[in-house]
Amino acid sequence: MALGLVSGAASDNKAPTAANAAAQVPAAVESTLRKVLPERIPQLGALDEVRRAPVPGLYEVRVGSDIFYTDAEGNFLVNGEIIDTRARRNLTEERVEKLLAVDFAKLPLKDAFVMVRGDGKRKLAVFEDPNCGYCKRFERDLQSVDHVTVYTFLYPILGPDSNDKSRNIWCAKDKGKSWLDWMLRNQTPARADASCDTGALMRNVEFGKRHKITGTPTLIFADGSRVPGAIPAAEIEKLLANGGK
Repeated sequence: MALGLVSGAASDNKAPTAANAAAQVPAAVESTLRKVLPERIPQLGALDEVRRAPVPGLYEVRVGSDIFYTDAEGNFLVNGEIIDTRARRNLTEERVEKLLAVDFAKLPLKDAFVMVRGDGKRKLAVFEDPNCGYCKRFERDLQSVDHVTVYTFLYPILGPDSNDKSRNIWCAKDKGKSWLDWMLRNQTPARADASCDTGALMRNVEFGKRHKITGTPTLIFADGSRVPGAIPAAEIEKLLANGGK
């Protein structure tokens, strides 16, 4: 059900900050939850973090980037979202977005190819699979966006042919041209030389798994925020202007 919520809107009922949330959890409660929940639900695994939830009486427990809610004794576990109805904010979604943010400065840019448009002052990183239809639509829309440096990470996750095409594009003399010829003009990339080093492709997939990049395209903006899926040029422009927010 689409609720039309606003991300980051002001609210009188603010969720605790990360530091305060952790500090407010009684040691006995945290100890109980860290012991009881993995014992009762082994597939949950060890808890990475325990903090107060925005709802009185509930605690947030985090495993990786997965968020759950529970009572102080761990008798009930809620797998769902908390929505601030007054501010029309999905607090769980906002929390997960922060957890999934990627430090742009720490992106392995050597494993991407670069295309600069205009003055290139704005920055955008994109993880894409050459056989992804949404990626092709995204690339068509991206052509109207100027003054941006685009770092494209080939992310072959849709099957063996995706890996073959990614290899051929990565090994091309002009990676950007080979990529756009395929994505925009459906021109099959030339076969790569057998001696070409394609280790970047495996590193990209490993990086994506660590950061839970599960679909393509996935956009990462200069402020570390990320957007899954193809978005139109107007939305790209808006996010670039706002630093990704």
